Amino acid sequence: MTRLILASLLLYLVLIQPNHPAAMTWGALLVFPLELPVIIAALVLAGPRWPGVALRLALVTTLTAIALLKLADFATFIAFNRGFNLLVDLNLVHAGWVLLQGSIGVPLAVAAMTGAVIVVGLMAYGLWWATGVWAAFAPAPAMRWLAALALLPFAAVAVAEIGQARRAWFLPPMLSQAIPGAAFTARVGLERVVQFQDTRADLQRFRRAAREDAMLGAGPFFGRLDGRDLILIYVESYGRSSFENPLYIDTHTGTLNDIQDDLAARGLAMRSGWATAPMVGGQSWLAHGSVASGMWLDSQGRYRAMIASPRRTLFHYAQDAGLRTVAIKPAHVFPWPEGDFFGFDAIYNAPDLGYRGERFNWVTMPDQFTLHALDRLERNRPDGPALFAQVALVSSHAPWVPIPELVDWDDIGDGTIFNQWALSGDPPEVVWRDHDRVRDQFRLAVDYSLQTVGAWAARHADDPPLMIVLGDHEPARFVSGVNGFDVPVHVIGPPDLVAVFTALGWQEGMIPDTATPALRMDKLRDLFLTTLSTDAP
Repeated sequence: MTRLILASLLLYLVLIQPNHPAAMTWGALLVFPLELPVIIAALVLAGPRWPGVALRLALVTTLTAIALLKLADFATFIAFNRGFNLLVDLNLVHAGWVLLQGSIGVPLAVAAMTGAVIVVGLMAYGLWWATGVWAAFAPAPAMRWLAALALLPFAAVAVAEIGQARRAWFLPPMLSQAIPGAAFTARVGLERVVQFQDTRADLQRFRRAAREDAMLGAGPFFGRLDGRDLILIYVESYGRSSFENPLYIDTHTGTLNDIQDDLAARGLAMRSGWATAPMVGGQSWLAHGSVASGMWLDSQGRYRAMIASPRRTLFHYAQDAGLRTVAIKPAHVFPWPEGDFFGFDAIYNAPDLGYRGERFNWVTMPDQFTLHALDRLERNRPDGPALFAQVALVSSHAPWVPIPELVDWDDIGDGTIFNQWALSGDPPEVVWRDHDRVRDQFRLAVDYSLQTVGAWAARHADDPPLMIVLGDHEPARFVSGVNGFDVPVHVIGPPDLVAVFTALGWQEGMIPDTATPALRMDKLRDLFLTTLSTDAP
């Protein structure tokens, strides 16, 4: 009897495993899994011989797979505020591994992954044992008949609950309230099958849309630049939380006001508004790709479909207008083959930027060095066409420790001057034990990135480019503390160029009006093309 109770308890715990942080409560233990009596009755009927063995293999495989999907959901809800999509999110496994080893080091990352594999193996073994206990149970013939008779109504109740929860059909209130639990695990499995089919259909529609481009044959574009450089800068993890979360408002808006006063005194103009990112928490390339392509990239599947399409990006149109297009990618420690799609004349990954200092955990180099490298490699060339550069600043990327300080631009050299900060402070595995410390480090990291942007704009105030500075996405919800997807957009530069953005209703200065409507990032490509062109539609 003890073995039967323990086996039932193990099955119970696996079946009630939540897939969302909000469901991780003591109350979850009180939700009865409707699949449990179905599984037990089926195992008793199948018995210990080959039908039972086949059923056990199917059950252990299915339950382990769904348990892993629940864990994946749990992780992506924390990081990206959405569930895991099996068709398009497998790349996140590798991305998570790279972030983990960059944050806590290879030995600890290997230990963490090894521990996870062991836990999954123990769970599968436990399920095999638990199903074996019930399959070997030999009740009296009357009990076996009872199990057979109970199987169908128990299954019917589970199916009814799934349909009600998915709103596939309507149950009368009295019947709905009479259902004694939830078939949550079965529902997760079913939803993944439906999601797989829906995602495939969505990707087919997306591929068709990628071939339709209202800007084809239009132009010429970028005529308003009149030979001046255009610099598109993404600030990692910079979103509306900097203006709405009390933990960050004073620091970030204070820095932005200081930047505004300094740049205005130097003769620069500024306007600020909002854009809506397709995601939160990570996958910055989806935001970059949405802006560049004019397509809404809210999944890796859509991103891959775009890469395989003939879609023309901002940078293709800039090339047509005679601009030199470059990408500055300090986060890319390996080659970036997808970059060939976007229309860049040159791509500078981390090894190409000349940084010789120590890494800041995952962050390869400070933002100040990144912008200094842009000057050294591209903007200080004596001759050549005007430049259109996309720059990704990553100092405000998790884990947000340690954080450098600004140095004199002429002292940057090969970057070793930053070693004094790269080797200081507590490591991420210490800081991340305390969510309050994580939030404070995030506050400081974003502030450093904003200070760097302001200092770089001031450095070039005598011959300013047009700068478009925007966040790529909000950080994870437990850090941002807000529920939206909006990020600020700042236009900084010569007054005549900034003035063409007046019609958008964007606020003058560096503080966007919280009431200004946000534009989706996929609308920005055509907006920039038309706003910065004299003859564009």
